[in-house]
Amino acid sequence: MATDTKIKVVVGKPGLDGHDRGAKVVARALVEAGMEVVYLGLRQTPESIVAAAIEEDADVIGLSVLSGAHMTHFPKVMELMKEKGIGDRLLTGGGIIPTKDQETLTAMGVGKLFGPGDDPSLIVNYIQDWVKEHRREN
Repeated sequence: MATDTKIKVVVGKPGLDGHDRGAKVVARALVEAGMEVVYLGLRQTPESIVAAAIEEDADVIGLSVLSGAHMTHFPKVMELMKEKGIGDRLLTGGGIIPTKDQETLTAMGVGKLFGPGDDPSLIVNYIQDWVKEHRREN
């Protein structure tokens, strides 16, 4: 992927969590910052999220988890990313995630995690900076 192409982000809501307002706000902020965003909607599986990231050749997968199932969904998505050969992409996200769990997920290789009330510009800047440093070249 050439460095002059738009950053592509797949945003997914894994599991039975039915609240997607935050994910939509973040997706809109990313679009307004010039990124291409594929919002998958509610009730996705880790498999469907990773498949979409592969199909879209996404630089970033963002998960929104408010259900408390973050310690299941993030590790599963990360495992599938590695299995499918896209373990070099950024897995980030947010939701209601206690600090201790954020630290555990970060130690596993998940990127920075954000919570309700975080300024969307922090997420935009984090993704832009990560992609500048890590983007794969053709």
